[in-house]
Amino acid sequence: MTGKLTIWTYDWVPEGPRGFVRDMRLRWAAEEAELAYDVRSVPFEDRETNHLEFQPFGQVPFLMDGNITIFESGAGLLYLAHKNEKLMPRDSAGEAETLQWVIAALNSIEMVTVPWWFLKVTGHEDRGLSGWMDNRLAQLEAVLKRRDWLAAGRFTVADLVMADVLRVSALRAHGTRPATEAYVERLTARPAFLKAHSDQIAHFAAADKKRAKHN
Repeated sequence: MTGKLTIWTYDWVPEGPRGFVRDMRLRWAAEEAELAYDVRSVPFEDRETNHLEFQPFGQVPFLMDGNITIFESGAGLLYLAHKNEKLMPRDSAGEAETLQWVIAALNSIEMVTVPWWFLKVTGHEDRGLSGWMDNRLAQLEAVLKRRDWLAAGRFTVADLVMADVLRVSALRAHGTRPATEAYVERLTARPAFLKAHSDQIAHFAAADKKRAKHN
């Protein structure tokens, strides 16, 4: 049995990650698919231990749909994609192509880009990650030169997650990849992205006001 969707995030985060906390992915997907949802939060303080029954690593997001609870943004996206054809085609070939590119975004691209930008912002050496990442991004650039969308000849959840991985400012400023940049610009201009992004920023801005009242 399923009910209204609830997307869980933190009640507050510092300014740096705002707009990039990964409940953004689930918000965006729900907006694209016109799925009704609520947003609820767990405290940022003690986040590593205060919701382990729902997310064993103390992270966000996690998704609730009636008596179903699912963690990891990629898993949540695939769950939502099965609810609406706007996110993933129903034919076998289109579904398979979408699945492979969702996994590619998370395993082949994000797996190297996140450690790279984390080391960059913390002032540590990249320990050879730049070369590895540049190769992966060049391979993706070659794909995006040949097509507008990753799967099924149209927007899918694969484009959503890939664009979210690629839109990090430090990554976009690193190197020159015109097809990739055009792809990110096109995806982040979608009304569903803009709504989800604005809502997340507003969520944390409201938390600032609450914290100020208690200080």
